[in-house]
Amino acid sequence: MKRRHALGCCAALGAGLFSGLVATDAQALTLHNPCRGALPPALARHDIVLQAFDGIAADALCDVHAHLIGVGDAGSGCTIHPHMQQWWHPVAVVRRRVMLNAACVPSDTDSIDRAYVRRLRGLADDFPAGARWLLFAFDQACDDQGRARPDWTSFHVPNAYAARVAAQHADRFDWVASVHPYREDALQRLDEALGRGAVAVKWLPSAMNIDVRDARCRPFYDRLVRAGVPLVVHCGEEQAAPGAGRDVQNNPLLVRHVLQAGVRVVVAHAATLGKARDLDRPSGPWRPAFDLWARLMDEPGGRANLFADISAAFQVNRTAAARRMLLKREDWHPRLLHGSDYPLPGVMPLYAPARLVAEGLLEAADVQPLLDIRMHNPLLFDFVLKRRLRAGAARFPRGVFETRHALRRWRAAP
Repeated sequence: MKRRHALGCCAALGAGLFSGLVATDAQALTLHNPCRGALPPALARHDIVLQAFDGIAADALCDVHAHLIGVGDAGSGCTIHPHMQQWWHPVAVVRRRVMLNAACVPSDTDSIDRAYVRRLRGLADDFPAGARWLLFAFDQACDDQGRARPDWTSFHVPNAYAARVAAQHADRFDWVASVHPYREDALQRLDEALGRGAVAVKWLPSAMNIDVRDARCRPFYDRLVRAGVPLVVHCGEEQAAPGAGRDVQNNPLLVRHVLQAGVRVVVAHAATLGKARDLDRPSGPWRPAFDLWARLMDEPGGRANLFADISAAFQVNRTAAARRMLLKREDWHPRLLHGSDYPLPGVMPLYAPARLVAEGLLEAADVQPLLDIRMHNPLLFDFVLKRRLRAGAARFPRGVFETRHALRRWRAAP
């Protein structure tokens, strides 16, 4: 019991490290993910679950933002930074413990890699047949000369591993490649990933040390345009994977350079966390990154190719104003995509349904069933929560969740 209490405390601390705060809402004070296993039949048939799936085409339902995590103990090739296992680096150790608890990976498991995938597959099986998840690879950070820097890399998930997991569970998973554009063989790696069925490419500029304005990115963009494959770019603050620590490279306004190359861009989390400099003004002030992303969404150059996933947007560390705008801006809805940012829905302090009630976005009667669902299946909790949210009469339409339609259109019309 003492070990479990310590792990729960680490989870609370880790949430604060990731987001800059620890939730104080009473509903967010469950620190430890209880990992209760399969969803009971009564919860599976609860009205809020049935209503969440009502009208959704199961074969179009797709979570576009889910992470693979591994340590390489089953031939995956995954790595984590050594600091994550060294007690004299407590912040990094907490990050590792938080993620493993969120994913319900036991500390005494024979393989972290296998246990992580096994749990994720089990959560997926509580959804109707046809529902799918995009699993993210994550390339190493590179220096400005294109040399891999393991010492800057928080975690590494090879493309080959993501492709293999997706192939082994082809009824549930697709995969998203990650290729650093500064590598000498970047285009070869990209072509190999596309040949193996990658449906998108993911960059986290601050962690990987990527300046999207760099000339080496242009041929990369040209390949993506020809293939009809989107680029998922993290914008706004990043604390879960500090990596190379180039925070200024997460500025949403830099995405203009990618859009000008004709690439479809999905901004992860709709840039709902942190601030960035307003590059449109001389010595511009720092503004919420979300506001800068919103500016891009309303510009003529962004209306055709700029999208965002709404993963993490309803965590306690995001603002009520951003949440309300995402719900109320119905003109944005065709460009918003459902994502969970798994395993973060399993980090208990990061979500507080009662706070959403206080913000006028959720009915009080929904709180307890949502919390009950979350004890068993954080993925289902995340989906049902988003389906229950309202801002007045505004809600997310089914198209936000039927994201496979968007992926098909993109590939069909590069």
